[in-house]
Amino acid sequence: MFYRDERLALFIDGSNLYAAAKALGFDIDYKLLRTEFMRRGKLLRAFYYTALLENEEYSPIRPLVDWLNYNGYNMVTKPAKEFTDSMGRRKIKGNMDIELTVDAMELAPHVDHIVIFSGDGDFRPMVESVQRQGVRVSVVSTIRSNPPMIADELRRQCDNFIELDELKDVIGRPPRPDMQDSYGELEES
Repeated sequence: MFYRDERLALFIDGSNLYAAAKALGFDIDYKLLRTEFMRRGKLLRAFYYTALLENEEYSPIRPLVDWLNYNGYNMVTKPAKEFTDSMGRRKIKGNMDIELTVDAMELAPHVDHIVIFSGDGDFRPMVESVQRQGVRVSVVSTIRSNPPMIADELRRQCDNFIELDELKDVIGRPPRPDMQDSYGELEES
């Protein structure tokens, strides 16, 4: 579903991709991911979206963010918001949907194919909009987890659904037990 001469842009919803890969039992090797999509077409941009806890002395995701920033990814971050829910539990909120959507719509006139690494159904209207501009859209997520990580409406809207589990041998590596669960408490909405 890829053409070698098409201009590609990757939009990675960090927490969503992390959760999908974790549900499938592997970690993403971002160097291999970028290399794979450079092989599939002319990769113009690879965006990675994540919220960061600014008040923490050490964030377990900071080394990944720094590595991605130095290795060909455009990092889009914002401070996560910390709050206490009605049950008294500490929660962290960091939704990057608007940032990803705005960037995809701005870049759409300059690319042939957008690849979204997220199963979030909130992206369906954006996908529909860039498709009307003549851009093909692939979505990378999984239906093999329980429950599936991709919203049905997003899967139906995209031009091509790529099962993350089928990319495991190409972009995956075994999970590192010493790595803290950096997205464990992050809430999407």
